[in-house]
Amino acid sequence: MMMHFLASAALVALSARAVLATDCDTDNQCPESAPCCSQYGECGVGAYCLGGCDPLSSYSLDACVPEPVCVDKTFTKFKNTDNIMANTKYLGASSETDWVSSGTPLVYNGNLLLTMPQNSTGTLLTSTSYVWYGKISAKLKTSRGAGVVTAFIFLSNVKDEIDYEFVGVELETAQTNYYFQGIENYDNGKNITTDSNTYKNFHTYEIDWQPDEITWSVDGEVGRTLKKSDTWNSTSNRYEYPQTPALVELSLWPAGLSTNAAGTISWAGGEIDWDSEDIQNYGYYYATFAEVNITCYDAPSNANKTGDNSYIYTDDSGLNTSVAITDDKHVLASLEATGLNMSVGESSSSSNVANVPGVSNAGAGAAANSATAAASSGSSSSSSSGSSSSGFSQGTGDTNSAPAKTEKVMQSSLFAILIALMGMIAL
Repeated sequence: MMMHFLASAALVALSARAVLATDCDTDNQCPESAPCCSQYGECGVGAYCLGGCDPLSSYSLDACVPEPVCVDKTFTKFKNTDNIMANTKYLGASSETDWVSSGTPLVYNGNLLLTMPQNSTGTLLTSTSYVWYGKISAKLKTSRGAGVVTAFIFLSNVKDEIDYEFVGVELETAQTNYYFQGIENYDNGKNITTDSNTYKNFHTYEIDWQPDEITWSVDGEVGRTLKKSDTWNSTSNRYEYPQTPALVELSLWPAGLSTNAAGTISWAGGEIDWDSEDIQNYGYYYATFAEVNITCYDAPSNANKTGDNSYIYTDDSGLNTSVAITDDKHVLASLEATGLNMSVGESSSSSNVANVPGVSNAGAGAAANSATAAASSGSSSSSSSGSSSSGFSQGTGDTNSAPAKTEKVMQSSLFAILIALMGMIAL
């Protein structure tokens, strides 16, 4: 899924040492020297081996660090970002932080803001613990504008995925989708119509993921149900149903970048206006999260269980039957370590192995993958009804406003410096 988005976006590795990474997929596994295939389809060490590391595309299944098991969590009345750690610092200690970030998350009026400053690549938050069946919900207001996409998803390391995505010109529509191992199927998407503007008003979006059924609900009303029994593929002789431990991702990302594939831009409602009302008033586009809840379900009764600390893959089928629950450790000693040797310390500054996946890919959902692929066939991957909206005014009152521009100039300036540095690296 993410691999196709990379084809239409700049490849940037942001770390103490930034280098180009080798591409990887299930037909082209990573070399032993850079054994971990990130969710963006690039080989490396360190953070490449943590959340999103694809064991089927890596040098070996155990190149990826074991996945921290599910923990029930509730996030309300955000006071600060102390429970969010940058992906350049996180080493896998899920008990020390709840989220890993790329981009610029902010807290304002008790809400968490995902921001996308001018010419940036947005913000991605990824949970530090995995969910192997469970329920997630988020009370949020989406962003708005052509090319601007807000997302709330489950994503597993083998690219099983369950989505909510919100296109910024369709402010009364929640797009739902699911993927099995990243396989594109344009019939998997369905839309749910909300009863009011998703930018101006909070709505609660829920995904209830069970071994035999998935339901998507908005404000307590079920909008879509998928049964595992309906996903049987007689050709591959398997259920193509999301079934492996997944991270929770919250994101705001620029599907409408002019450099993206035509299909992606079309799906997103057009190119981004970097001189929009929100950019002028606040310095960024933003999505507002008031609450996030994660509820874990029991593992399948037939699960291979020898511990309680982490999930691992035991074969290359990528099915739920290949997942085991163990007591394996999941913390690296440094960003030079891998699942093959988790105790490796910091190497010299001359290291030429990428160790933090590029932040330029923050938040790309599977819809980007489908839209990019659809571009080559001249069709759109979205199942949208075709409705679109534009010109929605900024809401009034503190509960509907982002921070004043003067309140966030330091954060935006710092982010601008990062973007400038990444541009220099790319050159």
